[in-house]
Amino acid sequence: MNDKLKLFLPGENTRMIIIAACIGLMSGVAIIVFREAVDLIHEQVFIRLYEVLRIDEGGWRAMLLPLLPMIGMILLIPLSLAFPGKVNGYSFPNFLRRVNLENGVIRGRNILIKIVSTALTIGTGNSAGVEGPIAVIGGCLGSLVGQKTRVSGKRMKVYIAAGCAGGIAGIFNAPLAGLFFAAEIVLLGTYEISSFSALVIASALSTVVSRAWFGAIPAFPIPNYHMVNPFVEMPLYALMALLIGLLAVLHIRFFYYARDMFEKLPMHPQLKPIFGALLVGCMGIAFPQVMGDGYEYIEKALAGHTVASIMLALIVVKSIATAITLGSGGAGGVFAPALFIGAVCGGAFGSVVHYLLPEYTASAGAYATIGIGAFLAASTHAPMTAIFLLFEMTGNYVIIIPVMLVSILSTVTASRFYHDSIDTVDFSREGINIHEGREVAIMKSIKVGKAITEDVDFISENANINKLLELFRDAKDSFYFPVINYKGLMVGVVSMQDVKNILHDEEQRVCYMVGAICTRDVIMLTPEKNLYDAMQLFDIKGIDEIPVVESLEEPWVLGMLKRPDVIAAYNHEILKRGISEKAESIRMLCSAS
Repeated sequence: MNDKLKLFLPGENTRMIIIAACIGLMSGVAIIVFREAVDLIHEQVFIRLYEVLRIDEGGWRAMLLPLLPMIGMILLIPLSLAFPGKVNGYSFPNFLRRVNLENGVIRGRNILIKIVSTALTIGTGNSAGVEGPIAVIGGCLGSLVGQKTRVSGKRMKVYIAAGCAGGIAGIFNAPLAGLFFAAEIVLLGTYEISSFSALVIASALSTVVSRAWFGAIPAFPIPNYHMVNPFVEMPLYALMALLIGLLAVLHIRFFYYARDMFEKLPMHPQLKPIFGALLVGCMGIAFPQVMGDGYEYIEKALAGHTVASIMLALIVVKSIATAITLGSGGAGGVFAPALFIGAVCGGAFGSVVHYLLPEYTASAGAYATIGIGAFLAASTHAPMTAIFLLFEMTGNYVIIIPVMLVSILSTVTASRFYHDSIDTVDFSREGINIHEGREVAIMKSIKVGKAITEDVDFISENANINKLLELFRDAKDSFYFPVINYKGLMVGVVSMQDVKNILHDEEQRVCYMVGAICTRDVIMLTPEKNLYDAMQLFDIKGIDEIPVVESLEEPWVLGMLKRPDVIAAYNHEILKRGISEKAESIRMLCSAS
């Protein structure tokens, strides 16, 4: 290309900013389509059938309420059959897996799947949130753009995060919250200045589009906040943060417990979401506030127009309803339920302390507002997202101080009692720390049994040193030999270092037994261990070979794991995944064209 022409072309960072701006605009449009779809289903199915069945009249007609969420799950069946594994359940952890551990290639059809499935789930009254799905939709847009522009995996990750930032920013009308959501949750807190600027641009432009369509109004109308007596209220906020941190742990644990129970339930997979909707509908008869995303009741809690006893009950009922909806196979996210539970937690706590100390504390609505930030931070382990979301929703700088306190304290409390956030439990169950990155995840996915050298020599503990020297002389690349007893079980390892002091003494070489000089307190691995743990041992102990045994109780020697074997296995896995990822990219490009 002509050098003069290159001067007029944008640089790499400028090109990324331009593309991020396009992703932000597309995310804003996707938000409009998504929210209108949810509202359409809610009006045409839930509201209309509610009126037709005259459920509002009460009596026996109230018992018809469960039919409405069940209809939504019945309508979900064709989509679930057409795209198995892509529709049902809480899918945001799988999205994080695709972004941080895999290639980031996401098919465009996921946009339609998320819009329709979430609209059918939430629009008909099932308990879930729209924020997780809209983040996935924005991420899909970012991935599609990355595929079209044929960027590297690292740049693809930035584009996906930019789409997520745009989705959250537009849905909440909170660009800073979208920015930190992408940075803390999607990018796991690892980002560069260049990628950060892409997130800023995408969040800003998505918010512009959203405001142009829906108006510049916050997600929740929050009354003017003020602190009555900081010396009294700050300790109370700290106490509330500790309680909410513990409740968040219980919420996360029950969420996955319910999902596990539904997986074990002896029922056809397509019937499980319908059964879950029946249970949620039955809860809705007594507590209609738990149905849908719960935004209307959140507004009441923030305004202080609620009853403490009802809010205490809703803490439990909303958590159960959300776990049942998503655990049984409904589609949606956990962001809105977290906001709901946080609002009622804070509102209930505020009602009690305001009743006891009316002259020194603000109203229950103020505590409900702070409770939103506390529970959101504790359940997602993303305090910055919670802090800026509350700040942007209120527009009140005074709120920053208590929000910062409760968000950090509740997150620390939750992480102290349970290491995982609601999005990382599945990774920990697989032995993967998603924050460690793709390379470590690959190493942890490969078992020692797949990399060992099985053709190894070993020596009896009753052999003399001359026999051992013959073994060393014939060995090509081994420096350590397992030592076995008369039963064939390994009792130690011998190396050239162990025999150097008697090399020049023929009498000692004949008389000394290998068992007398071998190292008996040795490190052993079993086949089910992973290569990451093995490499850690190599580095810590400064060795290059580790014996692999059948079990630590009965150490039958299976082979030796060598450092070059680990590297070779890792490279083979990288090559295999690279080929499959490239094939997936080509297949998606062909299907898109």
